[in-house]
Amino acid sequence: MKFRELSIPGAFEITPQQHGDPRGLFMEWYRHDRLAEVVGHPLRLAQGNLSVSAKDVVRGIHFADTPPSQAKYVSCVRGAVLDVVVDIRVGSPTFGRWEFVRLDDVDRRSVYVPEGFGHGFCALTDDATLHYVCSETYNPTGEHAVHPLDPDLAIEWPTEVPQLSARDDAAPTLAEALSAGLLPSYEECVKYTESLKV
Repeated sequence: MKFRELSIPGAFEITPQQHGDPRGLFMEWYRHDRLAEVVGHPLRLAQGNLSVSAKDVVRGIHFADTPPSQAKYVSCVRGAVLDVVVDIRVGSPTFGRWEFVRLDDVDRRSVYVPEGFGHGFCALTDDATLHYVCSETYNPTGEHAVHPLDPDLAIEWPTEVPQLSARDDAAPTLAEALSAGLLPSYEECVKYTESLKV
């Protein structure tokens, strides 16, 4: 299992070691001890989700109030997606920066999305299936979104016809979310992450 920190510090791409033979394969897709060693604290597993999307569906950019926010460990078990992590923490040195990681059923990489970050993806295939575990359960009153096609973010989605949900299509831009006080503060996120260390 190899960890690579993204250009947004705190977010990681995880590449598993796959052990295959003519019968099939085996791999460790998640190790709590290895992840805790890399990110500095354990990931509390509070909820598991599965998402199936048609090709060209874009979901995101979703985030939750901090604290406690919702860290995610995301993997693709069927098909392929381009997964995006966005730094939406006000005051962060990398505020507004985003990075893609391809998740698919060949390399079987995962992405760790820390508390306070935005997350989304674009399905590259039909029936693209993501499963992800979260550090907190779903809290509808604390969940928010930034419009994935915000021209100021300028995320380079790999589709000419992105398919959005009504919720995502109605989401504010990053500037509007900032003006409305919806975005997490970098200082608050760092403080909360520090409190998770054991």
